[in-house]
Amino acid sequence: MSLPEYKKDFLKAAVEGGALRFGAFELKSKRISPYFFNAGDFYTGELHVPIMDAYAQTIATSELADGFDVIFGPAYKGIPLAATVFYALAKTDPAKYRKVAYSFDRKEAKDHGEGGSIVGSPLKGKRVLIIDDVVSAGTAKRQAIDMIRANGGTVVGIVVALDRQETLPEGDGKTSAIGQLRKEYQIPIISIVKLDDIINGMQDIISEANIKNIEAYRTKFGASD
Repeated sequence: MSLPEYKKDFLKAAVEGGALRFGAFELKSKRISPYFFNAGDFYTGELHVPIMDAYAQTIATSELADGFDVIFGPAYKGIPLAATVFYALAKTDPAKYRKVAYSFDRKEAKDHGEGGSIVGSPLKGKRVLIIDDVVSAGTAKRQAIDMIRANGGTVVGIVVALDRQETLPEGDGKTSAIGQLRKEYQIPIISIVKLDDIINGMQDIISEANIKNIEAYRTKFGASD
């Protein structure tokens, strides 16, 4: 099945820019993964445009398209993502998204000036969409949800760049970190691409050996939800 152009452009930019790499990488879980994704490597305009547009297209064509007032980027990688996706949405459909705001948090609360830990739009009474790169164990997303709720906002969903579709190191052997978050919070969590998209949509971009290594990893650690 062919991928939409925005997903192809995103994956191509990820590989060419080194944000998506293949080899052997030790994860926080101590698993050795045959691939690694780091959104922090989209640090040039040439590379950032495809990811910004891919987030915007993913949101605009999803169940979340009409249901948020604020885009929230958790510190640190979520900050530039939220700011640029907010711009991309406004550019894509000004009539629908021109009043959408963005916000992010500080790691340490500011004790002078405006103070507090939230920068940008106030969250009280707002429907908030979280933007980030990936979900690993889900800890950072839980912290973001708690922070938004503590500031009076309602989290309506989460959008990430990549869904690794793999089981939690300590879990039931079937559920992914994203699946667990969905169950806990009963909110939509969507991604630009999934591991299946890398396997099925990049046959002409990455080597056959890399594809086989990823397939073997999926067989061992793949999640059912």
